[in-house]
Amino acid sequence: CPRCMQCDTKFDFITRKHHCRRCGKCFCDKCCSKKVPLPRMCFVDPVRQCAECALISQKETEFYDKQLKVLMNGATFFVTLGTSEKSELMVCRLSNNQRYLVLDGDSHYEIEITQISTVQILTEGFTPGGGNTRAIGMILQYKVPGSEELTQMKFTASEDFSCNKKLSASWLAAMHKATKLLYESRDQ
Repeated sequence: CPRCMQCDTKFDFITRKHHCRRCGKCFCDKCCSKKVPLPRMCFVDPVRQCAECALISQKETEFYDKQLKVLMNGATFFVTLGTSEKSELMVCRLSNNQRYLVLDGDSHYEIEITQISTVQILTEGFTPGGGNTRAIGMILQYKVPGSEELTQMKFTASEDFSCNKKLSASWLAAMHKATKLLYESRDQ
C-alpha cells in the first residue's frame, strides 16, 4: 500500500495522496500543504510543495528577485589564473542567458556554470564571535571543456575606489548565495 514519503501515513479514502509539484513525490495533505510559486517550472501561481521543496523554492524566488541583477550587472576584480603570479583587472558578470560567467579585460573568458565544481568566498575581518566578516574575493575551480583537469581562478576585489569595493562585495555575496542554492538543488 502506498504511504506518505515523510510521515509514513497510509493513503486511503480519507487520507488522500498529493504530489509535490517540485520533486513529484507523494505526501499526505499535512506534509504537502505549502503553496509556493515555482516559476522555473512555469508555475507562476503558488502550487503545492512538500516542506523541503517549498523552502528551496522560496530561496530561489528571493535569489531571482534580489541577487540575479547584481550578478548580471557585474563587478571588477583582479583575476589570477592557476598558479600565475600575474593578475589582470577584469569585469566579471553572469551572461544574459545565465549559463556562463563572463570575464572581460585584456583577455576574455566564458566559464560554463555547469563546469564550476567549487566556489570558495574569501573573507577578512573574522572575529571568534563570527561577526563583521567582509567578502574580499573568491577562488573558483572549473573544468575546461575537453579536459578532465580542474583550472583555478582567484578573484580579488579591487582596492581602487570605495564604490568599486562595495560593488565587488555585493557581487561576491550574491555569488555566495547562488552557489549555496546551486548545491542545494543538486543535492535534491
